[in-house]
Amino acid sequence: IKLQMGCMTSFGVRFFVGRSYLRTAIYLAVFTVFYNIIEGVISIHFGAEDETLALFGFGLDSFVEVISGIGIWHMVVRIQKNDEIVRDEFEKRALKITGSMFYILSIGLVIIAIINMYHNHTPDTTMWGIIISVVSIIVMWWLVIAKIKVGKSLNSNAIISDANCTKMCVQLSFVLLVSSIGYELFGIGRIDALGTLIIAYLAFKEGRESFDKAKNNSTCCSSC
Repeated sequence: IKLQMGCMTSFGVRFFVGRSYLRTAIYLAVFTVFYNIIEGVISIHFGAEDETLALFGFGLDSFVEVISGIGIWHMVVRIQKNDEIVRDEFEKRALKITGSMFYILSIGLVIIAIINMYHNHTPDTTMWGIIISVVSIIVMWWLVIAKIKVGKSLNSNAIISDANCTKMCVQLSFVLLVSSIGYELFGIGRIDALGTLIIAYLAFKEGRESFDKAKNNSTCCSSC
């Protein structure tokens, strides 16, 4: 009897802890969505105002990340309710839409960047790119650490995969930071265009990964 009670207690503790981590995963997903909305609005505004293509493209990328974040939010809520490990149609559709938007974004950024390089377009300033990228690196790296911790605690490859996607956001922020500092130091407009081309490449990679995930039916969340 003591052994049975001990097993039941152990199961109850694991269940409670698992649910607690799932709630944390939901909070992180919600925070990611709203942070990307705010970051996208600010980046697009100052990117357009200062004629900084890299910052403008970074802002558009943030809005595409919102769609991906909503898919993750939906996934965690679904797992919390019924523990199913198979992607539903909403998640697959969100991934396909995300992938398509990333592809469109990357093509558009490449075209505009080439035009800007040809005309040697120079931004008014890239100071806001420096500020926004530094804030983004700090916030996104905190999200990476938090998501990995939750993913490992739940033995969820899906949440860990989301953390790896957030790492991509850190890379994007780093590219924006380097190109923005480069322009402020040297005043060469093609640095901004080059940063935009790298952002376009990373967006293309994100699009390809989104379609790959849509083909993979399992969320790989084995214990919650």
